[in-house]
Parts: sequence; C-alpha cells; structure tokens
Amino acid sequence: MQALRKIQTGPGLSLQDCPSPAAPPPGEVLLRVRSAGVCGTDLHIDEWTSSYHFLAPALPVTVGHEFSGEVHTLGAGVTSVQAGQLVAVRPSVTCGECAACSAGNFDGCVKRRGIGVMRDGGFAPWTLVPARNCVPVPAGVDAEIAALTEPLTVSHEAVRTADVKPGDRVLVLGPGNIGQGIALFARAAGARQVVVAGHGDPARLDVLRKMGFSDLIDFASEGMAKGLAPYLEEGLFDVVIEATGAAAVIAPALAALKVHGVLVITGIHAAPVPIDLTALVRKHQQIRASYRAPEAAWPLVVNYMRDHQETLRHMITHRLPLENAYAGFALSRNKTATKVMIQPGLASSAATS
Repeated sequence: MQALRKIQTGPGLSLQDCPSPAAPPPGEVLLRVRSAGVCGTDLHIDEWTSSYHFLAPALPVTVGHEFSGEVHTLGAGVTSVQAGQLVAVRPSVTCGECAACSAGNFDGCVKRRGIGVMRDGGFAPWTLVPARNCVPVPAGVDAEIAALTEPLTVSHEAVRTADVKPGDRVLVLGPGNIGQGIALFARAAGARQVVVAGHGDPARLDVLRKMGFSDLIDFASEGMAKGLAPYLEEGLFDVVIEATGAAAVIAPALAALKVHGVLVITGIHAAPVPIDLTALVRKHQQIRASYRAPEAAWPLVVNYMRDHQETLRHMITHRLPLENAYAGFALSRNKTATKVMIQPGLASSAATS
C-alpha cells in the first residue's frame, strides 16, 4: 500500500510503498481509513519545527491523526466495536501502566503516544489502532464528518475551559478549523454574540459566514484596533479564545477583555509571550490553557455531529486522493483551505474543492 510518511529528520514527507499492516494484535483493530484531515500538526512535522523533534526515535512513521475508518478485523479480546462499524479515532494512546492509568484516570497518562505522530496514522489505506481509541460514530454521520471529530474535541474543550455562559459575548481569534469549531460550540453554549477575527483569511471567514456567523473581522484589511473598535463600543468581551499561535494578539486580546474576564489560549506558540501582570491582577482577569479534550468529550462531540452534519460540512473545503496528499498540505499552509480531507479510496478524477 502507499502511505504518507516521515522517514527522516529534517523537512519533508514521502509518499512511499510499504507493507500493509499485519493482523491486529490483542486489543487492537485493523481499520480501513475512510477520511483523514490535514492538521497544523502535520504541517509542523513536515517542516520539522523544533517542537516536533521528539518524533525522531519513532521514524519512519505514517502521519495523520485526524481520521475515521471502518473496522475491518478485530484483534483478540476486542468486544467494544464490531467489524463494519464506522469509528472516529482518538489519537492519544495511553500506556495502561503508569499510576494514572492504573487508577483508571486515562486522561492523566504520562506516557501517552500519538497515532500519526509516534505510531503509524491515517494517511494510508489501512492502519492499526487500539480498540479503546475507536469512538463509534452515530448512524447517518458521514465518514468525512466523522474525521472532524478530533479537531472538534479541541474546540469543544476550549469553550468548556472558558466556561462560556448564555448571554456572554465571545471573541475568537483565528478563523481556522479550531476557531470555527470554537465559534460553533460557543454559539451552542448560548453566547449572545460570537465575533471571529483573522488576518488575511477571506476563504476561512467565508466558511464561517456559510455556517451562520456575521460578526467577522479580517485584520489584514483594517488592523486589529480598527477592526475591534465597533465591538468594543458595545463593551469589553466576557471571553476571548485565542487560536492563532501568534504572539502579537495576546496583549490586544487582554485589552479587549472585561474585568473578571477569561482569556483561553489554544494556539501553540513558538516562543514565550510577555504579559503585563500588573494589568492582569488589577483587572482580575484569568488566563487559561486548553489543549487535549478529555476522553469523555468525544461521545458528546460525535452526538453534536449527528445533529449538525450539514453545517459542519462547510468546514471541508477540499477532498483529495492519497496520491495528492502533499498538495493538500500546500492548500492548508497558504490558507486556501479550512480542512483538507485525504480520502484513500478517492479517484484523482473525483477530487473536489
């Protein structure tokens, strides 16, 4: 089979011929990959940014951690899923041995390994995953929508961490896939107003418009201060959620936040960010970090998918076959796409955008 792999340290990925996975070991299943999304993590692995050098001992490895698949073969002892079932894959594989895992606190595992990062992932027709990482998808949810589960759990966790309440005004910085999901879950939590801002992001802002959001700002055309000014005339925001990884937005985000407001950071920042702690203290503001969602959030997100499938489909802007996967990386990198789905069974002639 072909697979998109990181084969050595340094920039670049390779589409390689490699053996199909063997029969699944006990506790695991063989999945036929149906749809796999290109994520910012994949771009960083491709670029070999410093925060991903920890992958080196795992190379070569098939990348791709946002995917859905059909259960094909069960390993010994697997009873939680059935052959033919569509599942979303939770990519964080817990060790089962540390103190947290032994106590049943899998969210606290200190030795977790990522599918598509430290073990083979979803940019291939077939892959092996632990059965406990397979989240059953409700009937009627398409495989490409199911492949959005992982990033949507990140968005869901950001809104939960922010404790968005009915009537809140929420500012989302970053209109990419995570920011779009944050906007959706903030709206679902009852936010009175959700403002989403980007920088040179017309295509992604247009996706938000199709999903029913109208308070949209592109700082590239008017600057951050001018873009926010009309909204700040109404008052400061109850919650600001950052999903950019851009250090320059943090100080303005805090300035746009009310007294006792909450700023949630979800972006991965390449360097430390200076913060005016005196202003933070005097305004009694809070800065919270949000990253991986707890395992309990996954069923909540797939249930949300069942009821909002057509809204979520707007996020998927490009569908490409596996042989064109690397072209999807370019689309994601230059902000042409919101979410590129790599679909191993898709013929080149059927690729869409």
